[in-house]
Amino acid sequence: MPILRSVAVLLVVAGLLTSVTAHADDYPSRPVKIIVPFGAGGPTDVFTRAIADELHKALRQPFVLENRPGAGTTIGTDLVAKAPPDGYTLLMVSGTQAVNETLYPRKAYRLMQDLTPVAPLIDTDLVLVVHPSVPAHTVGELLALARAKPGTLNYGSSGPGSNYHMAGELLRNLAGVDIVHVPYKGSTGARNDILSGQIQLLFDSVPTMAPMIQAGMVRALGTSGLQRSPTLPDVPTLAEAGVAGFQATLWVGLMAPAGTPALIVERLNREIGRIVQQPDIKAAWEKQGATPMVMSQAQFAAFMQAQVDKWAKVIADNRIQPIN
Repeated sequence: MPILRSVAVLLVVAGLLTSVTAHADDYPSRPVKIIVPFGAGGPTDVFTRAIADELHKALRQPFVLENRPGAGTTIGTDLVAKAPPDGYTLLMVSGTQAVNETLYPRKAYRLMQDLTPVAPLIDTDLVLVVHPSVPAHTVGELLALARAKPGTLNYGSSGPGSNYHMAGELLRNLAGVDIVHVPYKGSTGARNDILSGQIQLLFDSVPTMAPMIQAGMVRALGTSGLQRSPTLPDVPTLAEAGVAGFQATLWVGLMAPAGTPALIVERLNREIGRIVQQPDIKAAWEKQGATPMVMSQAQFAAFMQAQVDKWAKVIADNRIQPIN
C-alpha cells in the first residue's frame, strides 16, 4: 500500500506540473491587464503603453492599461498584490514604489514579497531646472544661493515619495542645503508652477522638460545620471557639477503577483527584452531621452532590492516622516 500511495502522489504532482506547463505554453489566452498606479499621460504611462502595444503584436492578445492612481501608487500596487497569480494582471512599477517600502510602513503589502519582478522597460535621467528669475546659472551658484538663504528656495514634486521628491531629498542630503519640498497632487501642478515662478526648482524627466528648456521657459542646471544625457549634451551631470555621488533616475518596469508561474514570468521577461532592443523602438526611445533596460528576471529583482535599500537610507538620513 505505501508503494501504491507514493505512486499516486507522484502521478498527482506530475499532473499538476503538466497543467502548469500547458497553462504557461498557451499564455496568454485572453487579454492581460496592466495596472498603472499613476494618472494617464505621464512619462511612465507613455512608455508602458508602448510596451503594451508591442506585447499585443507579439503575443496576439491585448495588453490593456488601467490607470489606478492614488495614495502615492499604493492603491494600484495593492490591487495587483491581491490579484490572482495567473499572469493576467500585471503592475507598472517605478522608483516610487521602491521608495514607498520605507515611506508607507503600514501599507497592506510588501513589494518584494507580495509581488514578483518581471522585467525592466526604460531608465531616463531627470533634469534639475530653475525658473529664469533664479540668479543661478550653474549648480555651484544654486548651492551657494541655497546656503546663503536657507529655507527660501522651494522645489516641487508630484507628491511624497515620487522620483522628483526623492531627487530633491538626495540633493539636500549630498550637498547639505536647506531647500523646501512643495508636494503637488501629480506632476502637472508642479510644472505649471515652475513655469510661473511660484516655485524656484524642479526635478523632472528629461523627455518632459527638454522642450521647455529649449524654449527658454526654464533653465537647466544639471542632469541626474552618471553620464550626460544625449538629449541635453550641454548640461553637466550633477555629479560632474560638484554633487559627488548623485544619481537618481526614473526607471520603469513590470511586476506580477507573487506566485505567478515562473514560465509565464520568464516568457514575459524574454519578450520584453526582445521588444526594447528592436532598433526602431530603441532609436525612438533614445531620441526622447529614455534608455531601454534589459535584465534577466533575477537581475531585475536584485536591482529593485538595491533601489529599496538606497532610498530607505535617504529617507532615514533626511529624517523624512513616514506616511501612515
